[in-house]
Amino acid sequence: MSRVTIKEIARRCGVSQGAVSYALNNRPGVSAATRARVLRVAAELEWVPNRAARQLSAARSETFGLVLARSPQTLIEEPYFMGFVGGVESVLSEHSYALALQVVADLDEELATYRKWSAERRVDGVLVVDLRVADPRIPVLRKLGLPAVLVGDPALAEGMPCVWTDSTAAMNAALEHVAALGHRVIARIAGPPEFGDVWIRDQAFDAAVRRLALTATTHHTDYSAAQGATATHAALADGPTAIAYDNDLMAVAGLAVIQALDLHIPDDITLVAWDDSPLCRITHPTLTALSHNVVGYGAEAARHLFAALTGAPPQPHLYSTPTLIPRKSSGPSPSPHPSPRQQVSDVQFDR
Repeated sequence: MSRVTIKEIARRCGVSQGAVSYALNNRPGVSAATRARVLRVAAELEWVPNRAARQLSAARSETFGLVLARSPQTLIEEPYFMGFVGGVESVLSEHSYALALQVVADLDEELATYRKWSAERRVDGVLVVDLRVADPRIPVLRKLGLPAVLVGDPALAEGMPCVWTDSTAAMNAALEHVAALGHRVIARIAGPPEFGDVWIRDQAFDAAVRRLALTATTHHTDYSAAQGATATHAALADGPTAIAYDNDLMAVAGLAVIQALDLHIPDDITLVAWDDSPLCRITHPTLTALSHNVVGYGAEAARHLFAALTGAPPQPHLYSTPTLIPRKSSGPSPSPHPSPRQQVSDVQFDR
């Protein structure tokens, strides 16, 4: 599809190209009626600014954008994003760049934010997290001409530049670890099923379960402590001797639930967490975890966004494969399998 130009908008409105430019850039020099007509026609034609032309007439904003479509409570609780943002900021400060961080309710608000930022020239590029399968943000970013680096697997990036970690290899390592300890009945407390990284982990988990001849169940959550606790209690009904968690926050919540049921870790149940924040090292017992450098991950994503600004060809970059760090929550499988010995109604996790 050819790009709609200012010339076409001017022809449709019956005004000069200069008047269209004034209206679109919110400058004085045109009447309110003309400005309204130009903006209406531009919206009808789905006009977006030409980034190359825009940079000829204006300096860069020296700002990158990051939109998080997550609940504020999850962001407060979950260590991952603070580490990731810290890594991004460490690189931006080297270039005297700022980070525009916007927390929104859903994808529709996220898309509206990108359109607003692009129209107002608020950011030079964006980092995109929580990729989806057939992600609706990708075609919008392409149409806007807004430089972007996706934080996620190339299978989700549709040819756009991305930085990723190998979740499949990490999941294999986790299940091979518990299988080697003799565990045959496994539960997984997973993140939201609409997230692409969770979808990839789902596939890797199911494939490893079949390969290792395990019995397994998966319980999807919103990554919060509250849902991690609820899912742990539900998972215990199947008598697992090992539970793997998609983040460390849910693993800590699950640990509290299991201990409240008078079960012992690792004597009764082995726990494995993802991400390995300091939470995993201060619990009792300490948590076995799939460890990777989240701060470094954010820094690498920011570096690749700077590269995208210079016109570097889009390509995927594998940052790391999370490494399994065995700790005191790992132990051999008990026999017979444990079962909950009391209700967990007295264990509360505030949202």
